[in-house]
Amino acid sequence: MTGHNGTLSIPGSHNIRREVLENGIVVLVYENFAAQSVVISGSLRAGSQFETPEKNGLAAMTANALLRGTARYDFDTINEKLEYAAADLDITGSIHRTSFSGKALAEDLPLLVELLAEAVRTPTFPDVHLDLLRGEVMTSLHIREQDTRYRANRAFYEALYPPEHPYHHSTRGTLETVPTLTVSDLQAFHARHYGPVGMIIVVVGAIKADDAIRTVREYLGDWSNPDQPDLPPVPAVTGIAETRRAFVGLPGKTQSDIVMGTVGPSRFDSDFLAAQLANSVLGQFGMMGRIGHSVRETLGLAYYAYSSVDGGYTASPWSVTAGVNPANVELAIARIQDELERIVSQPISSDELEDNQSYFTGRVPLQLETNEGIAGSILNMEIYHLGLDYLINYRTVIYRLTAADLLTAAQKYLAPDRLVIAVAGPDKP
Repeated sequence: MTGHNGTLSIPGSHNIRREVLENGIVVLVYENFAAQSVVISGSLRAGSQFETPEKNGLAAMTANALLRGTARYDFDTINEKLEYAAADLDITGSIHRTSFSGKALAEDLPLLVELLAEAVRTPTFPDVHLDLLRGEVMTSLHIREQDTRYRANRAFYEALYPPEHPYHHSTRGTLETVPTLTVSDLQAFHARHYGPVGMIIVVVGAIKADDAIRTVREYLGDWSNPDQPDLPPVPAVTGIAETRRAFVGLPGKTQSDIVMGTVGPSRFDSDFLAAQLANSVLGQFGMMGRIGHSVRETLGLAYYAYSSVDGGYTASPWSVTAGVNPANVELAIARIQDELERIVSQPISSDELEDNQSYFTGRVPLQLETNEGIAGSILNMEIYHLGLDYLINYRTVIYRLTAADLLTAAQKYLAPDRLVIAVAGPDKP
């Protein structure tokens, strides 16, 4: 990855320009003249954590409808402008934030920012497009209802998190709630929750930082929403006291999917990287780590098997996911528990530690090969308060971790005899 002078340039405080506009929007710019394009990436504080269970799916529906028409441009005009410039712009809703991303030639950055500003500030939510969007979501939900992997994952989250927790619910909504969402609901959600406070926009590409900041200020600098609420507290969740089982029966399926695990760290926790490295040993590195080697390669019990530490704004799952022959469900669960027991009972080997440290640090340059990758990294640094020199210091931080650190993190979060185990498949195990 090179900067505009052709030299190796890892994003850091020396070459990331960060400016807070008068209305609170945080703008971060990284100049990269290696290609004549520019990308934007960012988010607003308008996620599903603000919706009620009865209106589940409202935040995502609102986000998906923003580019269907605005005060100045209808749907066709927005798409014609983007197509003419060979540009892309997308907006999606998630639990904590609504995210956006776009790409264009550097000369068309004003177009991207203008259309983004139109979408987040003055959407019109046309009835005809809302009906089409609702139909698309309903079709997707009907398909997912027959997907064993999706149903196991949903059952896992519903068993792990209580109903009052935003992680208990799907961001897409349900077959019951989506049909009830109206234009008035979207208008009210937008009016209440969309605003500049908490908004972050990252610009990466062949443009001077001063010019990028000037463009963002021109289209978004005078935006205000005095009614924008503070973030609601997310209910605290701790590890579970005993194993909970959940089963979703889907007659006619030839595969069962398993999701099992417990509450892991948030991205803000000081031991997140230790947990992430331990998880790589457990079920990521190489052919899906120890779990992949044991459950899939050696025993042949699974079509796939891996583990993941989600991270995020609050305590997120540390889980194992596997797809198996229905006859092998209980055996696969038992062998996964064996690997969980091993990761919490004995330190990993020095070879495993070195291999995974090398893997973690070696993949960073690959993540920074594109403007999109750079923008995503800078956005995460801002969202999770990692500091602008996070990438510069990353190698040192990773190699400072010891086998004892990984063992401590695994023992803190993982309890093989206290898990949520969710299965979706043709027959109840």
